[in-house]
Amino acid sequence: MSLRKYLSSKVFVAQVLAAIAIIAVIAFLFFHWITFVTNHGNEITVPDLAKLNEDQVEEKLNELDLDYEIIDTVDYNPDFPKLTVVQQEPTSGSKVKGGRTIYIKLNAPTFKMVAVPDLIEKTYRQAVPNLKAVGLEKGTIRYIPYIGKDMVLEMWMNGKKIKPGTRVLKASKIDLVLGDGKVVFEEAELDSIPNTEMPIDTIPNEE
Repeated sequence: MSLRKYLSSKVFVAQVLAAIAIIAVIAFLFFHWITFVTNHGNEITVPDLAKLNEDQVEEKLNELDLDYEIIDTVDYNPDFPKLTVVQQEPTSGSKVKGGRTIYIKLNAPTFKMVAVPDLIEKTYRQAVPNLKAVGLEKGTIRYIPYIGKDMVLEMWMNGKKIKPGTRVLKASKIDLVLGDGKVVFEEAELDSIPNTEMPIDTIPNEE
């Protein structure tokens, strides 16, 4: 039988149809297996874990066949309860497969300790940014007589005078004592001023 006759024969057509059918069955089984392995169409919506403690996170994620891992503790944020979720990845509303790990960051139990910067003999304008740079806040301002106007002379906290380098909780308020810019003479300086008045007994008598 010639090649032309074979290609147009019923036997060849049947073999081609059989091959196509086999390929279709294999493709169907393959895609069905892929769908089963990857859980295609069974994605889970990540819940919002904000302000939940670790026990609540575990309970909520177990119900959804999700896992979690604490990767860090961030600086204390007063807007969140202590040791609750502040950040999560993937974020809430994301679609994930079952068994996915959700990475979370917890709020610290309290503010961390920071050192009070040296503000003595700095101006008020210099002092405030220095406080903010380490996470401290400006408290009350009090003026006392001193030639240097708005110069920091003392630092106080909770009614007690503190020194530079003192460790306090972040976000604490530091009260400042500033100079009012007025010249002050000490008693010793006043005593040293020459007395220009003539003693009474040296005043000549007028006759």
